[in-house]
Amino acid sequence: MSVDLPEPGTVRPGGRTARVRSAVLRAAADALIEHGFGHIDLADIARRAGVGKTTVYRRWGTVPGVVADLLAQMAETSQPRSDTGTLRGDLLALAHLIRRTLTDPLQGPLFKAVIAAATCDEQAAEALHRFYAIRIAEWAPCVERAAERGEVPAATDAAEVVRAVSAPLYYRLLASGEPLEPAAADRAAEAAAVAAEAGAFAP
Repeated sequence: MSVDLPEPGTVRPGGRTARVRSAVLRAAADALIEHGFGHIDLADIARRAGVGKTTVYRRWGTVPGVVADLLAQMAETSQPRSDTGTLRGDLLALAHLIRRTLTDPLQGPLFKAVIAAATCDEQAAEALHRFYAIRIAEWAPCVERAAERGEVPAATDAAEVVRAVSAPLYYRLLASGEPLEPAAADRAAEAAAVAAEAGAFAP
C-alpha cells in the first residue's frame, strides 16, 4: 500500500506546526532505515530534523510515539484504491501498488523497519494495526462492488480478499527473501480473485 513521504512543509497547510511534524517524521524514517528501531533516540531525530529537542520530547514523548505518528502520516498519504470495473482488474492494481511500495528504495526498507519495531513495542504494533486497518477499509469496496456485480458471492469477506492479495508479497519481503517481481503480483491477484469467485471467502 503505497506511501509517499512529502518534503517538509508540503503535507498540508498549518504553518510551522505542520512543517515541524513533516521534518521530524522524515528524520524518523531516515533513522529507522539506517539504524533500526532499537538504535534511535529522540535527540538524534531532533538533530536530523533541525528542530529543538524540547519540541520533539514535548510533542511525541518517546520513539514509539514518533513511529506511531509516522504510520499515521503514511496512512494519510497512501494512494487511493483503483476502480477498473472488474474484481480482477482492481486486485491486480492493488497487488502492483503493494509491489511498487515494497520494492521502492525508501519505502521498502521503511516498512521493514516499522514492522520490526512493531514486534517489540506495543505502541508501534497498535499503530501498525491501525495503518493496515485503514488501508484494508480503503480497498474493501472493490470486493463489495464485485459482489454487487455478481462476480463473487454476496457474503464474501472483503477484508479477507484484500489480505489474500497482500500476504504473499509481504511473505517475500519479510520471510523468504524471494524477489518481488511483477509476476509475483500477478499471481497474488489472480489467486485471490479465483478463490473469491469460488466462494472461498464466503461463509
